[in-house]
Amino acid sequence: MIEKNHPRLSIRKQAAMLGVNRNRLDPQDRINDEDRAIMRDLDELHTRWPVYGQRKLAVELRKRGWEIGRKRVRRLMEIMGIAAVTPKPRTSIPDKSHRKYPYLLRDREVSAPDEVWCADITYIPMGRGFAYLVAIMDWKSRAVLSWRISNTADTRFCLEALAEAVEVAGQVPDIFNTDQGCQFTSRDWTGSLEDLGVRVSMDGKGRWMDNVFIERLWRSLKCEDIYLRDYRNLAQLEAGVRRWMAGYNRERIHEALGYATPWSIYRPQPALAEAA
Repeated sequence: MIEKNHPRLSIRKQAAMLGVNRNRLDPQDRINDEDRAIMRDLDELHTRWPVYGQRKLAVELRKRGWEIGRKRVRRLMEIMGIAAVTPKPRTSIPDKSHRKYPYLLRDREVSAPDEVWCADITYIPMGRGFAYLVAIMDWKSRAVLSWRISNTADTRFCLEALAEAVEVAGQVPDIFNTDQGCQFTSRDWTGSLEDLGVRVSMDGKGRWMDNVFIERLWRSLKCEDIYLRDYRNLAQLEAGVRRWMAGYNRERIHEALGYATPWSIYRPQPALAEAA
């Protein structure tokens, strides 16, 4: 689909038109087994200290025995799709076809399920390669409505998760909040939301706290399951994530929810009628 020697369109422009990240078009040619092992440690460090930039991450990796410099750390972070969450200067011009939307949740009290949904993508290390995971969460209840795993971080698997979330909920939210990743600024994604009558909201650049609930979900998933089990392939990873998500939704209690589970808040069971 991407023509490397196209006479008029650069690879960057073709990737933008297709809504994919050009850094992930051919990852297998750019990384080796040592890179994958470093990326596993890099993901763990980024999950623990999301504000660390390339310099600090390089220092932490050297503490773990890796002989690595900042340039290599930057290259691997680009492949993984991660960056420090601190505010940063504008260093590139965004694709004009990708509209940025304002953040609509500032000072807003979300009072009911399905009022606001949010979504995010995270990098998942495996024993033999890596994958990407997208999840859609209800803001009020913290319930995960759907998720998808893919070996490429394109818009397609995000749209599949959206379709499933709408089917599970039986309706659409008033507002849908995401970060400014290329998948969520693409016309395919924003157009799908607008066609459903959903208001689009986006985090401020570098503002991970604007989508904090799903960021906490990633940290819990990785620290409690991914890093401990070291899945070897996509089939094992999907089975493990399915098991963990089911426990998260229906068994895990949250202090912020009054020690209830996310699904009991999202879909409360009607009280049983008293016996006559």
